[in-house]
Amino acid sequence: MVSEQRIHPTVAAVTERIARRSAATRSAYLERIRAAASEKPARGQLGCANFAHGFAACSPSEKLSLRGTGPQGPVKPNVAIVSSYNDMLSAHQPLRTYPEQLKAAVAAAGGVAQFAGGVPAMCDGITQGRAGMELSLFSRDVVAMAAAVALAHDMFDGALMLGVCDKIVPGLVIGALSFGHLPTIFVPAGPMSSGLPNKEKARVRQRFAEGKVSREELLDAEAGAYHGIGTCTFYGTANTNQLVMEVLGLHLPGASFVHPDQPLRKALTDEAGRRVAATTSLGDPASLMREYTPIGEVLDEKAWVNAVVALLATGGSTNHTLHLVAMAAAAGITLTWDDFAELSTAVPLLTRMYPNGPADINHFHAAGGTAFLIGTLLDGGLLNEDVRTVAGDGLARYRREPRLTDDGSIVWVDGPTESLDLDVLRPHDKPFAPDGGLRMLHGDLGRAVIKVSAVDPSHHVVSAPARVFDGQADFLAAFERDELNHDLIAVLRYQGPRANGMPELHKLIPALGVLQDRGHHVALVTDGRLSGASGKIPAAIHCTPEAAVGGPIALIRNGDIVTVDAVAGTLTTEADLSGRRPEGAAPSDAEWVGTGRELFTALRAGVGPADLGAGVFGAVAAAAFDGASA
Repeated sequence: MVSEQRIHPTVAAVTERIARRSAATRSAYLERIRAAASEKPARGQLGCANFAHGFAACSPSEKLSLRGTGPQGPVKPNVAIVSSYNDMLSAHQPLRTYPEQLKAAVAAAGGVAQFAGGVPAMCDGITQGRAGMELSLFSRDVVAMAAAVALAHDMFDGALMLGVCDKIVPGLVIGALSFGHLPTIFVPAGPMSSGLPNKEKARVRQRFAEGKVSREELLDAEAGAYHGIGTCTFYGTANTNQLVMEVLGLHLPGASFVHPDQPLRKALTDEAGRRVAATTSLGDPASLMREYTPIGEVLDEKAWVNAVVALLATGGSTNHTLHLVAMAAAAGITLTWDDFAELSTAVPLLTRMYPNGPADINHFHAAGGTAFLIGTLLDGGLLNEDVRTVAGDGLARYRREPRLTDDGSIVWVDGPTESLDLDVLRPHDKPFAPDGGLRMLHGDLGRAVIKVSAVDPSHHVVSAPARVFDGQADFLAAFERDELNHDLIAVLRYQGPRANGMPELHKLIPALGVLQDRGHHVALVTDGRLSGASGKIPAAIHCTPEAAVGGPIALIRNGDIVTVDAVAGTLTTEADLSGRRPEGAAPSDAEWVGTGRELFTALRAGVGPADLGAGVFGAVAAAAFDGASA
């Protein structure tokens, strides 16, 4: 265990500041979930008709277990299963068989499990550049609400959350935290096997943007990269989700990156069912105080600092500057971009995974994976070890790796103490870079996030004339007309959450890469998102205030000199913005229609700013906490 004296002073200071800042809202949250926990099991408060509806489809023995009558003896724990399964998306297709498998595992552990509900899962990889991408970030809040609906029947003593990608896992966390008195384990599915290397895929994409390969060749490359079941193998939001869930202590140790078809994956899924049954408030009375592990108690300020550290140490998805803020708020904790920035100065970059390097997530796993990463971060005093997890107290449990025994059960063994590939994964004292590569920018254009872990240092400061666009299509049309063959800062405005749902802007990257390779100084400034696709192009993203609410990005004109300075942490212009009026406009409600967008108008109207998580729950949650603590 890492002693208090070994914790890095910056990690300790940020953790303490978050706890102090969040004291009132966290206290109100804990009071609420502890009150809910006192009514155990909640279904005991249901009227007879309500209760009968809840177990009507159960088997006779399950009914007796839930009622607490018959030879089964006392009432048994009932576990909710909430899943994002669909068979179109490779990452979620393996979840098809999980509910029946988990039901059997929970039953073997002396409990009952019911499939409580499904949540939607959309893929940013499919919707890139399409109207559906404008619903992607909002889908996180829809997932949270759908998970809450699934748990709202007061039938459950614990939960198993099945989800993998982008907005799905953060949404499931937010939904689960509304029922923070329930022990909750997240059950991953694992990555697909390695296909066409990501670096080669990116090369073909850029050559297609230059007109040097055909669409058929491009499709062959993409199909070679995305070729089977499991998550995409690059280190984008999906795999960042999985790593963060493990460091938060919501996965079983070592569960994140085992392939869907491996026998170990099935054994880990079974173990998740057994483990959640053991951690409910209806567990063995002799071990109840030790084992009861409600998710709301697990996710305290130390856990959220650990999540940010893991994000920074691995060069993870910039989407998590939104998601972690939104998830922490659901637990009554105020996490800010300044916390990310301060931690980034102390946390070294320990991995190289695409787009920050040629390796994929399978290479990372083989090199030592989460066991080595967590171990070396603990050794460096960069993680809070004294946290609760679904595996028990203390993050040191996550230095261990699962192994199959001859009878098919799991044992956890000591993980590697040395990286097996220093080109992919390094110890804390021999990093790829001294900081996490995630910087916060501020200046007369507002605040923004920039990820420089994959950007050559020669491009960390770019000053050039602005070219202003109101969408990706306009930029790409100008590129195809060869109007952008010069130094420029591409300013993509009206891409924020209030404007159009804050889509990712991946379609820009190949073209910007072409311009950079021609020797031009280029950068991107936008109130939209990029996720892990930032790559070699310096990109100031998540600009806030966004253009749609009158942010200064709406005042920039073509030719204005804009400077993106990741060294000084500034985002500025030489132009005098005083007296200017915003140009351009977000689509009106009448224009923002089609592909289901009209159904999301209320979310668009109520969404918060990027630095508060770009969600629709923040103001409501804050008001609820304030009222509870008044």
